[in-house]
Amino acid sequence: LRAGERRSMRHAKRGRKLGRDAAHRKAMLATIAGQVIQHGRVKTTVPRAKEVRGVVDRLVTIAKKDDLSARRQAAAVLKDKSIVRKLFEDVAPDLDDRNSGYTRILKLGPRLGDGAEAAYLELVNHTVEE
Repeated sequence: LRAGERRSMRHAKRGRKLGRDAAHRKAMLATIAGQVIQHGRVKTTVPRAKEVRGVVDRLVTIAKKDDLSARRQAAAVLKDKSIVRKLFEDVAPDLDDRNSGYTRILKLGPRLGDGAEAAYLELVNHTVEE
């Protein structure tokens, strides 16, 4: 600290940094959100899943409006037209009866390689094909 500088605490600072700068974090969350929409579920770490959950829930809420403005808002986040199409044509209509809570996190325990807490982030209407 230089003279006159004060170090402040992170009171009321929401969100996890996930060890990345802002641009990298935003891109990573958008990519994982796109994978959840495309595949129905994705395996990741618990902190990432908790952050991505908000992005996916916001996108589904936007998609339920189903107008041009909503499509543009979703496209601004997802960057892939095919995923935006799937969000608006498949995912949002299936979740139309819900007001919120479109995703669930299933904890899997520690990951083998590094011991990070792993989890599935999935859409609530996702069915597992085995």
